[in-house]
Amino acid sequence: MIDKKSDILVAIDVGTTKIVALLGKRCDNNKIEVLDFTRADSKGVRRGEVINPEEVSNVIRCVISELQIRTGLKISELFVGITGEHIRMVKDRKGINRPVYEESITADEVEKLKIEAGNIALQEGKKILHILPQSYIVDNEMDIYNPVGMFGKRIEANFNIVVASMDSIRRIEKSFSIAKFHIKELILEPLASAAAVLDKEELEGGVALIDIGGGTTDIAVFYNRKLRHSAVFPYGGNVITKDIKECCRLNEQQAEELKVQFGAALESAIEENKDVLVPVHKRKPKEISLRNLAGIIQARMDEIIEGVMFEIENSGYAHKLCYGIVLTGGGAKMRFIDDLFSLRTGMDVRIGLPDEHLTGESEKVNDPCFATGVGLLIKGFECKEENWEEAKEQEEEQDIDIPDEKPAVPVEKKKKKRIEKTIKSTFDKAKKILEDYFEVKEVEGSEM
Repeated sequence: MIDKKSDILVAIDVGTTKIVALLGKRCDNNKIEVLDFTRADSKGVRRGEVINPEEVSNVIRCVISELQIRTGLKISELFVGITGEHIRMVKDRKGINRPVYEESITADEVEKLKIEAGNIALQEGKKILHILPQSYIVDNEMDIYNPVGMFGKRIEANFNIVVASMDSIRRIEKSFSIAKFHIKELILEPLASAAAVLDKEELEGGVALIDIGGGTTDIAVFYNRKLRHSAVFPYGGNVITKDIKECCRLNEQQAEELKVQFGAALESAIEENKDVLVPVHKRKPKEISLRNLAGIIQARMDEIIEGVMFEIENSGYAHKLCYGIVLTGGGAKMRFIDDLFSLRTGMDVRIGLPDEHLTGESEKVNDPCFATGVGLLIKGFECKEENWEEAKEQEEEQDIDIPDEKPAVPVEKKKKKRIEKTIKSTFDKAKKILEDYFEVKEVEGSEM
C-alpha cells in the first residue's frame, strides 16, 4: 500500500540568477514546513531557460549534495519549475453525448473530457504541460464549474492547455539526468507562485500575479479560481542591473550591490542631494546620486509595467480583477515598486509572501524570492496525493479474493469446459428422449 502522507519532498527552482533547492514536509494543518534549503548562483540559464545543461547540472549537483549532507537524507526525485518565452496557452473545447439522460454526470465522464483534450493536435516540437479546465456546458447551461451530479444529454468543457517547447524540456531533463537525479514532475512556475502567495478570495474575485525574476517577468491572470491567461515578459532584474552598470560606469557586481542596497523604483520618492560613494579599483570612489539611480530603475520598470499591462489587457479580464495585482519574486523586493505599479496601472497592488502556507521553522523562506520554490513544494504534495488516490483505485480494482485451495483457471479453459458441459448435457437429453420413445413403441407392439 502506498503511503498517502509522504514524509518529505524536494523542489528546485531553476532561475536565471539563482538555483534554489527546498526540502519540506506537509503538516497536519496542510501547511508546509521547510526543513532546509540551499541555493547557488545560476549558470547556463538565460531568461528562465536552460541553455547549457552541463553547467546547470554542476549547480544542481552542488545544491542537492549540500542539502543531502546537511539533512542526512538521500534525495533522488525532484519537483522542478519551468518557465520561459516558449510557454504558450492553447484554448480548446471538447464534448461528449451521454447515452443515459436519467443518470447524473459522473467524475469519470468529466475526466474523459480532460483525456480527450490531451489529444489536441500541437505544433511540431511542442508538448503539453498542464490541461486546465475553465468551464463546462451541460445542454444549454453555460459557465458551469462543477457538472458532477447534474443531468443532461451532452456535456462540453473549455480548456486552457499549457504547452512548452520540447527542446526546452529536453535541456532541463538533460541537466538533471547528468546530475543523476530524476524529475518527478515539471510544474509551470506561475502556477507554483500562485499556490504560494494568493489566497482563495483573490483567486475567486480576480487577480494578476506578477513574478519579477532575474531574467523574466511571469504574468498569470486568475478569475473564478482558474488560470485564464499566462505570459512571460523577457525582462527582469538583470536588465536593470545592466542599465545601472552602463549608466553609472560600474562593473556588474557593483551595479548589482548598488541596486539591492540603495535601489528604488520611484524617483520622486527619493530625496535630492542624497549620494552614495562606490569604491572603484585603484581609483577614487565614485559618487552616485540615489535620485538618479532611482530614475534609471524607474525607466526600465516603466517598460516592464507596459508589457505587463499589455498582457493583462490581452487576457480579456482586465476589468474583472477585483483584487488588482500581486507582486512577487526577487524583483518585488525593490523599494516603492508597489507604489509605481499602482501609479501606472490604477490597480490595488500588494507584495506577495508565502507566509500563509508556511509553518514551523520556515521564517527564512518567507520572502518573495522563495515564492516559486515554496509553491513547487505545495504543487508537489498535491501531485503526490493525486498519484496516491490513483494507485489506491488501481489496488482496489485488482484486489479480487481467490480461494487458495482452488488455483485460478485460465479464461479460455473455463470457456472450453462450459462448452463441453453444454454439449454433454444436450446429448444426454436427446438420448433420454430417444430411449423413452423406443420404450413406448415396444410397449404398444406387445399389446397388439
